Amino acid sequence: MKQATEHMLPERLLQWAARAVHPDAAVVSVRQLLGGTSSTMHCLSVQSGGQVADYVLRQLDNEEWLQEEPDAAWHEAESLRFAVETGLHTPRIVAYDIDGSACGIPAVLMTRLEGTVDLQPQRLEPWLNGLAQTLASIHAVDADRFGWAYFTYIDVDSLERPEWSNAPERWSAIFDIVRGPRPLTTRHCFIHRDYHPGNVLWSDGAVSGVVDWVNACRGPAGIDVGQCRLDLAKLHGVEAADTFLSAYERFAGTAFRYDPYWDLLSVVDTLFDPPAVDEGWKAFGVTSLTDALVAERLELYAASLLRRAARE
Repeated sequence: MKQATEHMLPERLLQWAARAVHPDAAVVSVRQLLGGTSSTMHCLSVQSGGQVADYVLRQLDNEEWLQEEPDAAWHEAESLRFAVETGLHTPRIVAYDIDGSACGIPAVLMTRLEGTVDLQPQRLEPWLNGLAQTLASIHAVDADRFGWAYFTYIDVDSLERPEWSNAPERWSAIFDIVRGPRPLTTRHCFIHRDYHPGNVLWSDGAVSGVVDWVNACRGPAGIDVGQCRLDLAKLHGVEAADTFLSAYERFAGTAFRYDPYWDLLSVVDTLFDPPAVDEGWKAFGVTSLTDALVAERLELYAASLLRRAARE
């Protein structure tokens, strides 16, 4: 993640984080991390036993989110613990405070992974292959014993045609599909539930890890694939989303059976607001996109999904 200028945190919170690392540890520097849209993230440099190591602190300060998911800190802690146990390249959980009783705000403290977010690679195909292979490795993990299960973020029965769209018939057709029966052959596995390029770190041209596990659960692999394809379509166009899908199918093999239903559900799961350039993308240097271009690409992607659905 990108680093911003020095940013002070309450002493109570800093002491909580330091003690979680070691009783005699001390926080020696604080830097805010850019790109977070649903919580505030900081990098804490902590000195302990003559050594300094970096940790990431998530402050869960979105009141609306906490009202819906009051156990969000525990959820991410358990997700990280489960992911590490299964060999995935993720941060390690250090401490968490579910309700803020210990440090003043619900929070999660974790180790910091090496690497940076790359949203504008010099070579698109290797980048897409890395994203696909990493996601396939996550989905290879069985999640029967994991405590959180997938659910949609939006009520599909209350969907209304987006006012910004010039193709109402297209969205009516999409709504009919997502309101229908879900694919019967869907295999459930461990899913990230917010897998997109902004949550994948790179180092020396290879994926070094995946972050932001607060929504991880057991569920259909297709919803992760659909989320990533949606972001890729908006960032780089439909062709990039399709190339990613082909790569994912190659890495996942027979464990995955594609169904456009999950892509379409991923699209409607984001219809809370008109399409816009993600604030996280801007933080990571994406300056060439406009809200109008994002909307145009979303319309083209939705049309391509309907064509796929018609062929199935």
